[in-house]
Amino acid sequence: MAPIAISDLSTPDNHFHQTTSDLSKNPLERTWRGNKEGTLRIQGYPEFMYATDEEGLLKKRQWVKEHLAAAFRFWGKLGYGEGISGHITVRDPILRDHYWMNPFGVHFSAMSVSKLVLVTPEGYVHPTLGAQRPINMAGFHIHSAIHKARPEVEAAGHCHSLHGKAWSAFGRPVDITTQDSCLFYDNQAVYHNFGGIVLAAEEGENIARALGPKNKCAILQNHGLLTLGNTVDECAYLFSALDKQCKVQLMLEAAEGSGIKKTLIDPVDAAFTAATIQYHENTYYNLNPEYELIVEREPAVLL
Repeated sequence: MAPIAISDLSTPDNHFHQTTSDLSKNPLERTWRGNKEGTLRIQGYPEFMYATDEEGLLKKRQWVKEHLAAAFRFWGKLGYGEGISGHITVRDPILRDHYWMNPFGVHFSAMSVSKLVLVTPEGYVHPTLGAQRPINMAGFHIHSAIHKARPEVEAAGHCHSLHGKAWSAFGRPVDITTQDSCLFYDNQAVYHNFGGIVLAAEEGENIARALGPKNKCAILQNHGLLTLGNTVDECAYLFSALDKQCKVQLMLEAAEGSGIKKTLIDPVDAAFTAATIQYHENTYYNLNPEYELIVEREPAVLL
């Protein structure tokens, strides 16, 4: 076999760094292209996402519940179900100090709009709105603390995914080694204290404090992963992406143990990439193909 010539284009003398200076100020606009006339476009968030009138807010509530139910089915598809563990919460668009979440003991893959529970600020099931089903106590302690600490965040998600909990035992953030991992550049925290199953408000507050004021992703040592989002779509997608990166990290660690050195992405390039792919409408859109597929194949999710 003839030798293969390999050109190294990443030496310090000729490494090319891109910049956002000549790109659209809206990160969503950087990721797609329509027709030359500019009439073929993608739609961002639905208009009612910004509504303040009753009709618009009711539409938004229904939209939030449909996307939350589909997010659970997406997690079920990925095999994240682990008995009674795992929860996603989303603020109610009308009762802003209430949030929707999954009921206790219902499989992610069986979730539907009618099974979702509305939780009061005190952590109890709302007496008239939503399903009348119990909720997970640990989910209340974790999520209520996060929603209080991060009022700008709409959704929070946590479960015991396989690769996430495996990597969590190291108590380390994931390395920025791939384009997809730039989602977590300057956007991840590690909670280094495992205080047992979360059955006290203080542990939930500690987790919220570890997240800090801006991170949307966290590795809970000896426990698993947790992600936040401006939408439930962003939250669910970030979780799946972080779990995949944990798998990548475990594979890289195994290879490096055999003497193969991994290469980290230059911080300048990571920051450039993150400036686009971390934008909340882009992360929201990343779940859209899964949402549409679930609704098409499993229409009962909307019931």
